[in-house]
Amino acid sequence: MNHLRPQTHIAPADESAAYGASSADAKRGKKRGSYNCGRCGLPKKGHNCNVKTPTSPSHSSLSTFSAVSAAPSSASLVRQPPPNLRRALSFEDAVAGGGFDDDLMDLAGGEAGGAFPESDLDLDLDSDSSGLPMSLLWEVLRRLPPAGLLSAARVSRVWRETTKRLWRASEELNVRVPARVQVGSVASMLQKCPGIVKLSIKMESDVDSTMLACIAFSCPNLEYMEISTTDTAINRINGDELSRFVSDKKSLKSLKMEGCCNLGRLVLCSSSLSTLWLSDLFSLSKMVFNCPQLREISLEFSHQENDGTDLKTLMEGLGRSCPSLQNIHISSMHLSHAVVLAITAAHLRELRMLSLVLGSEITDASVAAIASSYPNLELLDLSGSGISDSGIGMICNVFSETLTRLLLALCPCVSSSGIQFAMAQLPNLELMDCGMTICDPNSDNPTADNNSCELQHRSIANGHLTNQKLIIKHSRLKKLSLWGCSGLDALYLNCPQLTDLNLNSCRNLHPERLLLQCPGLENVHASCCQDLLIMAIQNQVRNAYTAMENLLLCKRLPDGSKRVRVPHHLLSNESPENDNKRRKIERRLCNVIVY
Repeated sequence: MNHLRPQTHIAPADESAAYGASSADAKRGKKRGSYNCGRCGLPKKGHNCNVKTPTSPSHSSLSTFSAVSAAPSSASLVRQPPPNLRRALSFEDAVAGGGFDDDLMDLAGGEAGGAFPESDLDLDLDSDSSGLPMSLLWEVLRRLPPAGLLSAARVSRVWRETTKRLWRASEELNVRVPARVQVGSVASMLQKCPGIVKLSIKMESDVDSTMLACIAFSCPNLEYMEISTTDTAINRINGDELSRFVSDKKSLKSLKMEGCCNLGRLVLCSSSLSTLWLSDLFSLSKMVFNCPQLREISLEFSHQENDGTDLKTLMEGLGRSCPSLQNIHISSMHLSHAVVLAITAAHLRELRMLSLVLGSEITDASVAAIASSYPNLELLDLSGSGISDSGIGMICNVFSETLTRLLLALCPCVSSSGIQFAMAQLPNLELMDCGMTICDPNSDNPTADNNSCELQHRSIANGHLTNQKLIIKHSRLKKLSLWGCSGLDALYLNCPQLTDLNLNSCRNLHPERLLLQCPGLENVHASCCQDLLIMAIQNQVRNAYTAMENLLLCKRLPDGSKRVRVPHHLLSNESPENDNKRRKIERRLCNVIVY
């Protein structure tokens, strides 16, 4: 999940407050008006206390809590707090190199101030000690970054109570759990924020049922949950534990989880769940869904030949128990025509997006079944399938009025003629992905991974997929991907709405056979291409920008008879409308991205 984060600044005044808070922690038990020692509890009169203030445990050293967080820029000033200063909550892995410990937890509440309500929460005082109205104090504090909010809590008692109320009012958290942080620390943090509605956890250590129990106990109103893992972490949650969590969370609407390789069997029953994403699935002996409100499901299976999941039975059950499905995404090497028939037999009337990826046994017959059962699809992704130009023809005949996104990457039987036919017959198309379709069998393509080796071998038999040209003229196309099309040697584009073009690894594309008539281009990806091709792209993009800019260098005579060119020094008296137009044109400068 990548958000823009504001810069974190710790001002000198805040730093002094932090040092002051260190000494205040040592006297935390002392209260005004108390006649007992704050350390041992004995009467103060004639008493010399020898009890030392206990140091905070390592798991409490969770840096700051935030409604927003950000990657610091070079201008950011991040100072390291004293090592013995207790940090009740955690913050920011991006600033780990700037003074914070690596053994921290990152929290974020979404956009700036977006996790907190806009008004204060029945505060006891109308103003603080400095006379600042409490309503204004609330509005200021809710916009602070985490480090500033933690420092503000040390200013005074009123400010500390206000920040506590902010924590309790937070609704969204993004949490990073490093390997050395214990689950108990996560539970302590979550209990400070009982109003959490959206929770996103990035696990750098193994995750098991203890984490699920912690979330279930601390977040009674949870509606959206996402658990992602790093490469070194293992998800040990099994199917029974996940099923119990979903059934207990009556308000849960969205569940997204990575690394689900140990589920074994899964039976999900929920009357509120509408979105379900599970990845890295492997050999599920049983998978049952009883979720009548489910709208979107994404199941990605591990790319292993010995995966024993019965996808046909899975799809049959999915159609019976989830009639409201609108978006289906299945990624598995074991997708076949029989699985497609099971999906079409479900008669999902509201289905609008269908993605069946890496199914090499999906053929033109599968396309015919999909077209006859779901004529209102808006997105169709058959990447990695075995369809040919005939299948594309069926897609164009049925979805000509509805389809806006078509993805046919890693389809070795598709030629440039089929792609051109699709662009001509689908007038509403906005996104087209044809990566690795037009491949040169004699070219080693670095963009291909291990899963596409079989597809590359299949493309070797198709000798006609070399030295092909592609001519596309489309009025609505916005994104076009031709990554890895090493068999393409000529490209002519006339797409006024095109903003993003991917030509990565188009090694055999000749610079003199490239023509880009796309004035709206913003990004062109040209990694692993010839230097001459990259220069040709830059020249064409620059010339298009110059041609648009020169439109402002012409003015009509007073009688409107003809246009004449105007010197640059006379353009200083241009009207504000022309200035606005020039600024709009300057924003269209295209970026040629090469890694």
